[in-house]
Amino acid sequence: MRYLFALWVAPLALFWGWFFLSLNDINFGYVMLSRQLHDLVFQLYGQMLGVDPAIIPGMVAKACVFDGLLLMAFWAFRRRRNIAAWIKKRWMDSVPSEHLHRATEAGPELPAE
Repeated sequence: MRYLFALWVAPLALFWGWFFLSLNDINFGYVMLSRQLHDLVFQLYGQMLGVDPAIIPGMVAKACVFDGLLLMAFWAFRRRRNIAAWIKKRWMDSVPSEHLHRATEAGPELPAE
């Protein structure tokens, strides 16, 4: 499962690293990280998809969130017995009613000033 997470997060880290570096024109002398290439790439993707290039990063972010939720659901499905046991343990170890009553009862009365 950790390999699946690594294979999922590595391209995302590369894309978002490139995106924010090129968006802010922090290029370290590389043309690949320049703002001009950033604009050209998104203009090309916008023409190919037939959408405004300004909304493409939002579309990619939504896809990343959806993929992340899908991956977490897959992980939770694989660990469902452990998660169910943890939840059951948490519910069974609740506070006894006599301790709860003592914790919530009114404290000592303070003298009025």
